[in-house]
Amino acid sequence: MSITAGSLYRDTGNFFRHQLVTITLMALLTSFITMMLGKAFTPDADQMQILGDGAAGSAGSLMEMIQNMSPEQQKVLLKASAAGTFASLVGNVLLLGGMLCLIPMVSSGQRVSALRAIGASAPLLPRLLLLTFLMTLVIQLGFMVLVVPGVLLAVTLALSPIIMNTEKTGVFAAMRTSVRLGWSQMKLVAPAVVLWIVAKLVVLLLASSLLWLPPDVASVLLNAISNLISAILIIYLSRLYMLLR
Repeated sequence: MSITAGSLYRDTGNFFRHQLVTITLMALLTSFITMMLGKAFTPDADQMQILGDGAAGSAGSLMEMIQNMSPEQQKVLLKASAAGTFASLVGNVLLLGGMLCLIPMVSSGQRVSALRAIGASAPLLPRLLLLTFLMTLVIQLGFMVLVVPGVLLAVTLALSPIIMNTEKTGVFAAMRTSVRLGWSQMKLVAPAVVLWIVAKLVVLLLASSLLWLPPDVASVLLNAISNLISAILIIYLSRLYMLLR
């Protein structure tokens, strides 16, 4: 049976529509967790004020700005950056784990809540955390070289979480299988991943239009929208892999 992008889009849309409330609640919950973790680990206002002091703000580029910072300023910047990265990573992993459990449970006819789906993913989360970290690192390195290698890595590694969860394989085995499968199914995987990347960029551009909201509310809202976009991609890739097996 041939697999077409049109049928995959319809299947994805139908699943998303029928599980809209559950997926939206999961997106909001994981967004809220991301925000709370970020606030918990980000340096306090007094420490962040240090970043605005001195000559760093007059630098012409990011590298110059960092070089002009004092050791204390660099330490605060590193801590703030690490806090944001960690919070985002944990939120993404919880969303991914919840979706990977929600999809098969719903497909088997069960009624599943957002909390139950995330709870069911608990045994998977440690390996999923490692996999997500490695994928993010490799893809970011690709984008640092050029845009094309970054997009290519994002496409070929996209099926890794689904493969690891479905086949109960290790992290590196899932990545190797995903690269091989993603390359062979480039026409089906690439458009969805590219649309996901573009949609994420659009969400970032929306940030400037939400300045009238309290920062925490705006952060949760933007992250929730971003999570919904990621959830749609996870549904699409899960459906694709199910048909390819």
